[in-house]
Formats: sequence, structure tokens, C-alpha cells
Amino acid sequence: MVLLVLYLVAITAEAMTAALAAGRRDMDWVGVCIIACVTALGGGSVRDVLLGHYPLTWVLHPEYLWITAGAAMLTALAAPAMKRLHSLFLLLDALGLVVFTVIGCQVALQMELPVTVVLVSGMITGCAGGVLRDVLCNDIPLLLRKELYASVSVVTGILFVGARALDVNPNIAMFVAMGLGLAMRILAIRFDWQMPKFVYRDEWR
Repeated sequence: MVLLVLYLVAITAEAMTAALAAGRRDMDWVGVCIIACVTALGGGSVRDVLLGHYPLTWVLHPEYLWITAGAAMLTALAAPAMKRLHSLFLLLDALGLVVFTVIGCQVALQMELPVTVVLVSGMITGCAGGVLRDVLCNDIPLLLRKELYASVSVVTGILFVGARALDVNPNIAMFVAMGLGLAMRILAIRFDWQMPKFVYRDEWR
């Protein structure tokens, strides 16, 4: 039940980020709904296809399509009255990132896959939807920017998997991993934390 509630919160949050991104591109209502569904459900779909985990979540529960589309449309209607949309966008995206990461790890754990695959599953679930959103909106994906993003997903996954390995209560493990991951992402945004840059200089020129 806890995981279901968190999942619904996450797809709603990601649908809202999709609506805000689509709104900047002057998309119509159908376009907004499509971007919302791809963003909220795309990461889980990519994970399930790669792991052979069927049926896909939105096929088993088509009501999730209605939830994401509805959240996106409400966000689009309220967007003109909102202030500081960029900050809201980043906060909602951070929430979706950590929740989806934990859910992706949980799915792989239930399939009894190796730890490495579990962490990759969490990262794909957390990041792929946002990447698809940014690509479709012709933006540079957050995953490929200099700020901490995928690394936050990896840290969240490690915290969750590590806590589960220590037989910590599943709910406690989820909330601790997500809380610390969300805090890390917010602090990275607030203080502009970045990974070390890779700079190539051709010394032969």
C-alpha cells in the first residue's frame, strides 16, 4: 500500500513536470497528455521491457494513463497563475526521480536479480521518463547536464538496497533512501553541486 501511494504521487509529480515542459513548447492538449504519459510511465516501461517484466504497469492498470493525463491538464490550466515554475519543475522532478528509483530497485529485487542489475533498474526507472520528456520537448536532458541527477538516483538506490540487505523494515528503508536522495538533489540544485568536468585538450594542436 505504501509503495502504491508513493507510485501515484510520483506519476502525478512527473505528469506535472511534463505539462510545464510542454507548456513552454506551446503544445496542444493532446500533446500535453502524451508527454505526461511518456514522462510518468516511460521509465517503468523501459525497465520492464529490458527485464522482461510483463505486463507493463500501464497495461495492467490503464487508469494510470487517466491519472497522468488529468494531472497534466490541471497543471496546464493552473500554470499561468503559478510563480517560480522552474523551481516547481525541479522539485517535482526530484521527487519523481527518487520515488521511481526505489520502485525500480524493488521490482528488480522481487525478480531476485543481481545487485548491479537492481541498481541499474532503479536508475532507468528514475531517469528514463525525464530523458524522454526532455528529448520530445527538444531540451537537453537533465541526465546529460552538469548538475547531479543520475548520481542522485544511484545513491538513492544504494541506500535502499543497502538498507534492505541489513534487514531494515522495507517502509523505513524506502523513506530513508528517498528522503536522503531528495535532500541531496535539492541541495545540489540550491548550491549548484556538480560532478567533476571532463575536459579534453588536444595537446598536439
